Amino acid sequence: MQLSREEEDALDGKYGEALATAYRILLAIGNAMDADRLVPVKWAHISGVNYNTIGDAGLAFLEEMSRDALASNVKARVTSTLNPMGYDPVKGYHDDRFVERQERIRKAYEAMGIIGSYTCIPYEVFPIPSRGEHVSFAESNAAIYANSMLGLVTNKESALSALASALTGKAPYSGLRAEEARSAHTVIDVKHEVNDELDAALLGYFAGRVNEQCISFRFSSGLEGSTPIGTDGRARINAKALCSALGTSGSAGMFLVTDSAASDDDAKHRIEYTARDASMVKDELSDEDEGDAIVYGSPQLGLNELWMLANMLEGKRFRKRCLLFCARHVYEEARRIGYISVIEHAGAEVYADCCSCLTPLISRDEVDSVITNSVKAAYYLKNWNRVSVCLKSMKEIVRDECL
Repeated sequence: MQLSREEEDALDGKYGEALATAYRILLAIGNAMDADRLVPVKWAHISGVNYNTIGDAGLAFLEEMSRDALASNVKARVTSTLNPMGYDPVKGYHDDRFVERQERIRKAYEAMGIIGSYTCIPYEVFPIPSRGEHVSFAESNAAIYANSMLGLVTNKESALSALASALTGKAPYSGLRAEEARSAHTVIDVKHEVNDELDAALLGYFAGRVNEQCISFRFSSGLEGSTPIGTDGRARINAKALCSALGTSGSAGMFLVTDSAASDDDAKHRIEYTARDASMVKDELSDEDEGDAIVYGSPQLGLNELWMLANMLEGKRFRKRCLLFCARHVYEEARRIGYISVIEHAGAEVYADCCSCLTPLISRDEVDSVITNSVKAAYYLKNWNRVSVCLKSMKEIVRDECL
């Protein structure tokens, strides 16, 4: 990989050890992916924030990186934001050891000039760069959403590569950054209706297993309504759910939506997605008919979902414990509008700065099973929290689990 003179100097330590480490990370990734150069990025979104994700080894690395950055006066060169942590610092958590280490992670990142956003939906919180701009997103749902819905350009970055991009303002030109990689070789013909966020997520999880960088969806013209994946209203909620599930089950970092009347001469493979496929995916992830608690928020809920949920819950109350996760910025706006008061009056516990994935707030010590509308949450709750899962849409949960 070819570096400029300034990049070579940074790699050699002329500007301090933190930048040298960042460039070593980018060089290693670039060489592994056959990149020929680094390109500027406008925004870095960094995962690896939850202590349950990175552990003591990750914490030690971050604190060393933060000390090196402070010693050489290095801070993030571009807008840089953080994924959720493991708990809501306003509400607190009973495990002092976890909180102490989580707070050290937070301080290490913020000392490097990285915004303490603690959200996995930065595209719903921050201004979006112009279409075609390069960004460096480590959160998989955000990377897929950026590529597919916003016209931005990113690979599915790791926590390390996104941090390196934050400090350097650059990323290797490889993978989905190259225009030729942003076309699909497989078209999935969707023969099953996508009516809500759960339908969209089941489709995404199915498609992720194709294991290609870019997937194309063609929605059958026989289905009611317009394309159910888009940027307005419920179609945006569906797109977000599809992105999170697509990133959970495979390596895809982007999808396209093909007009049902268009030909796909460039596609090498076509796969049909039917009601039977949707049922099989659901049966794999959903192993209970009921649950001890309800979980919303993986990815975190945005204003669209909170508005929809508040409307559904007007005058109702949950029969069992309900945990809901959203971004702090979204929480404050929803509280101002009045959505939060309706949701909390219905008995839900609303948490900010964290999400349902890998959180210690949901423990096998307290529940054996949960009900959720999120395929991504179902995957992690089963495999990390070790609880059984009942998958239902948001509407079905309110219908079945409220008085």
